[in-house]
Amino acid sequence: MDSARLGTTPATDEVIERIAEIESQRQAMEKDAGHAASCSSALRRLHELLDREKDALQLRGAGAGHPENVEAVAVEIERVKGMTAVTSPGPAPRGTYPGQRKATWRNAHRSPARNRGRRTMGRAGGR
Repeated sequence: MDSARLGTTPATDEVIERIAEIESQRQAMEKDAGHAASCSSALRRLHELLDREKDALQLRGAGAGHPENVEAVAVEIERVKGMTAVTSPGPAPRGTYPGQRKATWRNAHRSPARNRGRRTMGRAGGR
């Protein structure tokens, strides 16, 4: 993370190293478990780091703490979320095929008449 990208002073070395470690673990996991699983795991660890940094900031106060740490972790979370959104649009609704949508009555097209065979006009059963 560089300070020009964040627009503030840089985060502490400890947080920058932790973010880099999480990213390298994500890349290693992606080779074994796939992109979605690696991003999910990285997001979980980044959220844990964000919670720790927020707690530390509240304990020390904004003057003594490092609000840049919270911002750096938040930026990294958004980056990983963006990677996930681009590559995996999410699970398809159950019971439908891709591209299949339920039609509403207003938008329903009339299907061509089918040959349904001979019908009994109001008579029940056979002869």
